[in-house]
Amino acid sequence: MPHSLFTAGFPLTLRLLAPSGYCHNQEAAARGVARLRAAGHNIQCTEVIQRRWQRFAGDDASRLADINQLAHGPLPDIALAVRGGYGATRLLPQIDYPALKAHLQQRPFVLCGHSDFTALQMALLRHCDLVSFSGPMLAGNFGAQTVSSFTCQHFWNLITQPEYELTWSTPAADFQGDGTLWGGNIAMLTSLVGTTWLPAIKDGILVIEDVNEHPFRIERMLLQLHHAGLLAQQKAIVAGSFTGAELSEYDNGYHLGEVWEMITALTGVPVIPGLAFGHDSDTVTLPLGAKGQLSVQQGKALLHLSGYPWLRPTGA
Repeated sequence: MPHSLFTAGFPLTLRLLAPSGYCHNQEAAARGVARLRAAGHNIQCTEVIQRRWQRFAGDDASRLADINQLAHGPLPDIALAVRGGYGATRLLPQIDYPALKAHLQQRPFVLCGHSDFTALQMALLRHCDLVSFSGPMLAGNFGAQTVSSFTCQHFWNLITQPEYELTWSTPAADFQGDGTLWGGNIAMLTSLVGTTWLPAIKDGILVIEDVNEHPFRIERMLLQLHHAGLLAQQKAIVAGSFTGAELSEYDNGYHLGEVWEMITALTGVPVIPGLAFGHDSDTVTLPLGAKGQLSVQQGKALLHLSGYPWLRPTGA
């Protein structure tokens, strides 16, 4: 496996975080650590990979301590989630947000993960103004048997440049707008409605993705976000990957395209699908809380990203 898939060209310190489920695929996590180390990186806190309590990657106190520890001592270049699952939501009330906010602003810092990690990312955006990255994780991406060069290249390229552009094909109508990019896993976003952990972002660009959720479940979650008053406040909704759900004869032509059309008609907010973002092996990395400029012209979407922390070699 070429080292170029696991490095931006200079060594970094990566600290592993496991705020959610136990890493059942130990072999994949070990592969990920070995590959990143072979590429020259310093990998910290590998003990969280094997840690287990019930279905979680350690008890709540241990997983909480991992997060709060980021408020003390030297920061890593990257804090990387081992995997998703479930469990981050249990920790949100006890996180030391004031200490984290004061410490995490000291230097460029990349916090990266997706899936259940979205809950933590939204809480840190709300209470710490922290721009984090929805992107690859240790076991599922860097430790995959077949590593996606698409995923790795987008990750390293984005976090080492102050601005970045993504392009993709979409059936959406022409559109032009800008705003704060936010969102992530839609199930986690929906679970935070009515809580203090969900950012109150207006005129933003909401990005959504999920796995193993049928179109009617996606629609139901979008309706909840709509009835909570969130969707109509956005300029656009970018729909990423929704993998793992098979349509049945009962659906009778009801698919995600129908969902997007209904949500657009209901809210007046355009849904722009087609971005390779989410649980699929090929996924872009998105800086949640950054500035986004989105345009769609003749079936081609372009998203310009800026205003996020980025890394460079020491002394550069």
